[in-house]
Amino acid sequence: MTPNSTPSQRHLEYRTASATRDALLFLRNVPQVALGDRVSIRDHAGRERNGQVIQTSKEVVLIQVFEGTQDLDLENTWVRFLETPFELSLSPDLLGRIFNGIAQPRDGRPPLISSLKRNVNGTSVNPAARAYPREFIQTGISAIDGLNSLVRGQKLPIFSGSGLPHNRLAAQIVRQAKLIGKSSQFAIVFAAMGVSYSDARFFQEDFEASGVLTNVVMFINQADDPPMERLILPRTALTAAEYLAFDLDRHVLVVITDMTHYAEALREVATAKGDVPARKGYPGYLYSDLAEIYERAGRIRNRQGSITMIPVVSMPSDDITHPIPDLTGYITEGQIVLSRELHNQGIYPPIHVPPSLSRLMKDGIGKEHTREDHGRVANQIYAAYTRALEARNLASIIGAEELSELDQRYLKFAEAFEKRFIGQGEQTDRTLLETLELSWELLALLPKSSLTRVTEMDIDKYYPQPSETYSETDSLVS
Repeated sequence: MTPNSTPSQRHLEYRTASATRDALLFLRNVPQVALGDRVSIRDHAGRERNGQVIQTSKEVVLIQVFEGTQDLDLENTWVRFLETPFELSLSPDLLGRIFNGIAQPRDGRPPLISSLKRNVNGTSVNPAARAYPREFIQTGISAIDGLNSLVRGQKLPIFSGSGLPHNRLAAQIVRQAKLIGKSSQFAIVFAAMGVSYSDARFFQEDFEASGVLTNVVMFINQADDPPMERLILPRTALTAAEYLAFDLDRHVLVVITDMTHYAEALREVATAKGDVPARKGYPGYLYSDLAEIYERAGRIRNRQGSITMIPVVSMPSDDITHPIPDLTGYITEGQIVLSRELHNQGIYPPIHVPPSLSRLMKDGIGKEHTREDHGRVANQIYAAYTRALEARNLASIIGAEELSELDQRYLKFAEAFEKRFIGQGEQTDRTLLETLELSWELLALLPKSSLTRVTEMDIDKYYPQPSETYSETDSLVS
């Protein structure tokens, strides 16, 4: 049906589909269609599918069909333009619920009914209205809290290779994250794209067992669900996060896994549209598209709530220069990198310290936030571990017995650091004080003269006494 002029297309169905390409549907002769409009598609069997207008012209309207275009009979396909963008119903009852990417329930409970609805694409925030991210978040994981501290309002991604325990690490952070000295609990928005059924069950059961599920809203797209749904899922999840943070004044932690699956879906659509490919076939606008998602985290002046984001990015072939982790690193404020070598040694979490970084760490630690020696002891640990890795490389060439006595002490430090500081177990929730005390125990393996990144006052106050010094035998136990 193609009328010459209509006041509204909401109740009109068009049967002018001309072609499909992957998950895209092409329609001709449809007037007055707005970019981003939501679309309802009814196939020959009467089944409803959801779509969104992603390109318009006088001749053709291009619709992205979230459930895919398989089995569509073009001559018997009816398309209705709803004249509204994708919107999410919002209320405090979001918490404890599980949805798919377009906010349809996956938990067997009724849809959320609310008069408050918001466009999932969000609204732009004046940069001048943003507040600088501050306040240390304790994750209970020493390699993060001690060396790559997370602060409220930060975007800190996890870079991981295939088969590494990034999902377990993300779940542990969800269970343990808290603000020091405050009773307020984080609200969690968990968004998963392209995960297996077993991984989806793992997250749900883990959150249930730890008692945090009632404080979590989950958006799940499994590996066998429509790939196109992954393009809207993080936006839906972040709309829920913005409501919890800026309407309800909650501190919100958003965990998104896996942004690589999102980028692959984006590449699929871009290829079908005929967009000019860039690096590894991804569209040239991949950077701006990722930034549109990541920049929805943060704090706003005069608002109590905040959004802290931990996206998981899997690196194909463990390549940190791959376009997705590479561009993510430009947008976000650091990265936590997982090591396959440490994982193969049975160390959990296998956080690779040298390439890991938190650019906002300095603004959330120190006397006003954690402890006055935090920044200095973190620098000393990093410097000592770097020196120890150099000694380890030299030992692999000339043999450990040929090293100097000091280098051999650095080797012992590296082994103890990896086993006791980085490796801590999946159920261990360390306080920041325990992490800092452990740092000084490990530094006691080195002579005081080599501790050049801490002050004399730090050494006098925190360096363990001889009876408390961490022994070589202890360093091998864990």
